[in-house]
Amino acid sequence: MKNFTWPVRVYFEDTDVGGVVYYANYLRYLERARSEWLRTMGFDQSRLMQDTGLGFAVRSVAAEYLKPARLDDELRVSCGIKMLGRAQIVFEQTIERGTETLLTATIRLACMDLARGRAAAVPQDIYDQFAKLTI
Repeated sequence: MKNFTWPVRVYFEDTDVGGVVYYANYLRYLERARSEWLRTMGFDQSRLMQDTGLGFAVRSVAAEYLKPARLDDELRVSCGIKMLGRAQIVFEQTIERGTETLLTATIRLACMDLARGRAAAVPQDIYDQFAKLTI
């Protein structure tokens, strides 16, 4: 499973008055896909924070909005790991409707020691699993 795909439907709450998805909501879809991917691999983010004091924070986002998503669209949000470092992970993600690509994004996450507010090494079990999945 080098790439993960998560389905999402566009609801009224996701759109502006014209029925088009508000730009920031695409970032929510991307976040949810990454979270669900972690969950399918057996990594629960709340447990990670509770047990280790570590969490993942977005360090940078580069997104290309290519076409709008609209009310009731059925979308596929995909993610893959482009680069894996000791304290950061770079994801390549897309949002598609049918055969159309609506958005492409590169998301850089930093693993953080939440109490100290500083970068920390990705836990070894997560690192090992992600190393197998790097594109």
